[in-house]
Amino acid sequence: MASAHLVFTVFFFYLLCPTSIIGLWWAVGSPLVMDHRSICRKTRRLIGKQAEICRKEPEIVHEVIKGAKLGTGECQFQFKERRWNCSTADKFFGRILNQDRGRGNDWWRNLQDIRETAFVYAVTSAGVTFAVTQSCSMGELLQCGCDYQMKGESPDGSWEWGGCGDDIDFGYTKSREFMDAQTRHRSDIRTLLTLHNNEAGRLAVKNFMRTECKCHGLSGSCAVKTCWKKMPIFREVGVRLKERFNGAFQVMGSNNGKYLIPVGDTIKAPTAEDLVYTNESPNFCKRNRKTGSQGTKGRACNATSMGIGGCDLLCCGRGYKERQVVVEENCKCRFHWCCVVKCSKCTAVKTVHECL
Repeated sequence: MASAHLVFTVFFFYLLCPTSIIGLWWAVGSPLVMDHRSICRKTRRLIGKQAEICRKEPEIVHEVIKGAKLGTGECQFQFKERRWNCSTADKFFGRILNQDRGRGNDWWRNLQDIRETAFVYAVTSAGVTFAVTQSCSMGELLQCGCDYQMKGESPDGSWEWGGCGDDIDFGYTKSREFMDAQTRHRSDIRTLLTLHNNEAGRLAVKNFMRTECKCHGLSGSCAVKTCWKKMPIFREVGVRLKERFNGAFQVMGSNNGKYLIPVGDTIKAPTAEDLVYTNESPNFCKRNRKTGSQGTKGRACNATSMGIGGCDLLCCGRGYKERQVVVEENCKCRFHWCCVVKCSKCTAVKTVHECL
């Protein structure tokens, strides 16, 4: 997983600033790439707001990295049973995100801005928003802290605002400044898509803040109840964005290139929380470096399922093989006072199915 996060971080900054690719690829394979100072040093072609953040707020870059790692982990969880499983291995991930297609390459133009790209941009933007905001609440950043803006009592007087609320506005702003910096002043359809999907990711966090409360009083009574605003659990953010992925809107640019309009006269316009794309995805059945597809050969599948992770769909009709594997599992677990759970190790034979 560590190596996957390493690769993802490199591609993450690549997607933000394609002109800095030389410095980033030079850093591939070095553990220093996970350090914000190294990244800012290697990506000297950063300009504008990104360069300013690197120079003046390097600790924010550190949180951006954490958010990128959070995003790729969630992407891999949400897509683990799909043909494209958000794998960051062997540079395939970069093909999904690659913005530097070059000229005259139709296969690049056909790949740009597919559904999967939309999800990656959104979940990464959400991850950065989440990581920066969380660091504020934990006191890890000097620029921010808890959000104390909510004051007063509830309408029925049963509780009052207090505690350490998450400063979502700060996290949202920093994510927007960094994620959108390289594209905000451009005017092409790819820029419109990137900005839209970045914003959808941020809103998947900001628009779904929850109220968390705590009781205060003797012997567990609730004489006083204080509440504050907290971010949603990031797994919930991932689930929400996956739902948006499933219902993503295919769009095209308006005649003046300033707006996105849905393909089809009877389709409603996408909201700010929806994901958008322009081109249909490849089927990802076969290994293809040009399209970023690793294929599904050798992938584990569920022989009894008719769903996405079932062998019929995941293996693209090629069939699958069955084999027995010996696995080691915890067994005979016992609780010992206080407070340790001790388990024995047992071996078991399991049947696995893999795509041909």
